[in-house]
Amino acid sequence: MATLRKANAYSRRSVTPYTRVSRKKNKSYIKVVPPQTIVKFTMGNNELLKKGKLTHRLTLITDDDIQIRHNALEACRQYLNKQLDIALAGQYLFRVVPFPHHIQRENKMITGAGADRMQTGMQLSYGKSIGKSAILKRGNRIFEIYCLNEKAVQTARKLYKEVGPKLPCRKKVIYEKKL
Repeated sequence: MATLRKANAYSRRSVTPYTRVSRKKNKSYIKVVPPQTIVKFTMGNNELLKKGKLTHRLTLITDDDIQIRHNALEACRQYLNKQLDIALAGQYLFRVVPFPHHIQRENKMITGAGADRMQTGMQLSYGKSIGKSAILKRGNRIFEIYCLNEKAVQTARKLYKEVGPKLPCRKKVIYEKKL
C-alpha cells in the first residue's frame, strides 16, 4: 500500500526550484497540482473580533526555517477547532495563517525482484507531485487564537501544547492583550 513519506524527508530541506505552474502547458514544470486539503482558514466568531470584544490573542510561531505539509496543518486545524468549539462555544476566533503553496515531488523507486523494468533511476528523476507545503521562516506565524478572557487563554495554551507533536518544528507561543 502506498503511504506518505515521513515528514522529515521534506521539513528541514531547502526549497527545491522548478516548481512553477504556468498557464501555458509547455512552460509549466508541474503538470498536476495536488488539491488543497485545508478547508477553512478562519473559524469561530469573526463578528466578536470586529466589535473589539476579543481582546486576548495567542499566536503560535515557529523557531526554525521549516516546511510544514498541508496534511499536518489540516490535522492541527481540525483538532484545535473542535476542542475550541467544545471549550469556548463560539467565543473565539481561530486562524490558520500560512497558505501551503509549495508543491512537493517524489521520484518513486521500487526495489525487489522484477523492479528493474519499472523505474528509470536518475535518468528521469524530476518526480511526481505528491503534496503541498507551506514554507515558513523563523518567527512566522502558524496559528492565531483570539479569546475573551484569561480562562480562555489558559485553554488555548493547553491546546497549543497538545498540538505541538503534530508540527515538525520548535514552536513559541506569543500572548498579546489589547487594552
